[in-house]
Amino acid sequence: MGKLFIFMGKSAAGKDTLYQKIMERNPELKSVIPYTTRPIRAGETEGKEYHFVTEEQLKDLENAHKVVECRCYHTVRGDWYYFTADDGQIDFAEGNYCMISTLEGFEKIKEYYGEENVEPIYIQVNDFVRIKRSLNREKQQDNPCVAEVCRRFLTDEEDFADEKLERAGITKRITNRKLEQAICQIEAILANKKW
Repeated sequence: MGKLFIFMGKSAAGKDTLYQKIMERNPELKSVIPYTTRPIRAGETEGKEYHFVTEEQLKDLENAHKVVECRCYHTVRGDWYYFTADDGQIDFAEGNYCMISTLEGFEKIKEYYGEENVEPIYIQVNDFVRIKRSLNREKQQDNPCVAEVCRRFLTDEEDFADEKLERAGITKRITNRKLEQAICQIEAILANKKW
């Protein structure tokens, strides 16, 4: 039986980079693509980072009882939904899967698929590094918005509070200071080895 490994962490902690490197180095892993109603960002591709859908499409999936978990973020640009759908992407008989989510998403996915089938991979980095990365990423957008960077930063402080991580059973933390070291620690988790 396979497992679902969920990468999570505060914004700009390096989840996407580490996720991509892990997927490149471990081609046997299958990727689970989450959904969002937010607009596609510069450099993103439909079906790679997310499935970009409308709120109407989200409602259709909810009515079909296909939504595993759903979160709404009240951004400075309006409400954006992020969600995971039971859309046939996961079949544990076929091997291991990886996806990126949030702590809240992880807890609901774990409840849906069973604790024994879901493993967290929590990525962290220094707050000053995160702010710098966030601002640099935002500058590349068509309509940069520093207020949204600040909102995300403050929301992450609450969403990933130590008490919440402990309550969710997150005991291992990957510090993304040195890329290769972080990759090796994640690969140890994937192989169920101690690090």
